[in-house]
Amino acid sequence: MEQLITVANLGKSVMTPDGRLDILTAVDVSIKSADTVAVIGESGSGKSTLLALLAGLDTPTDGQVVIAGKNISIMDEDQRAQMRANYVGFVFQSFHLLPGLTAEENVMLPLEVKGVHSARSQALELLDRVGLAQRVKHYPGQLSGGEQQRVAIARAFVTTPRILFADEPTGNLDRNTGTHIIDLLFELNSEYQTTLVLVTHDEALAARCHHRIELDAGRVVNQQ
Repeated sequence: MEQLITVANLGKSVMTPDGRLDILTAVDVSIKSADTVAVIGESGSGKSTLLALLAGLDTPTDGQVVIAGKNISIMDEDQRAQMRANYVGFVFQSFHLLPGLTAEENVMLPLEVKGVHSARSQALELLDRVGLAQRVKHYPGQLSGGEQQRVAIARAFVTTPRILFADEPTGNLDRNTGTHIIDLLFELNSEYQTTLVLVTHDEALAARCHHRIELDAGRVVNQQ
């Protein structure tokens, strides 16, 4: 399979009142197309920072991130935004839906930004696929947490991204709802042959992925 994401000597540091704080140090990662990868580790180990750097939401202090042959670490914000629009979908713990838009409109939004004329029909198809055909006109505040995350998953997949980044996607859900959401996420991921990079504290969830990257104090301590 194609090498889709390559990370070399990646580091992220910030300055604090007490001096320099190293959040990530000398991280090397390789992820192939259609892989599913769990990023695990204790709170504060650098998981979400690594995800943000892989997705081009943040820039590294050292090293580089290469996606589909393009070094995103040297891109400006507009170029990184374009890369995300072309390659990436997101599912976050806190859903990140726009409260003033219906479920249908939230899912349509990334397609409308790209100028896709069939945005509505594609959004409705995905919402039906995630079991929300009867809820398309509802606003996020009228939906349960599980329903909101289903909308977020539909929004993530509607652009058929090559890479899906998920940060604790079940973190705000009860266990039963979370299990259903994860089943749906992996089902769609397999169907679309998307590369999934998943930050999680959940060992059972990590075990469903092909590979895992374990971080401790900003360093990779295990990769398999």
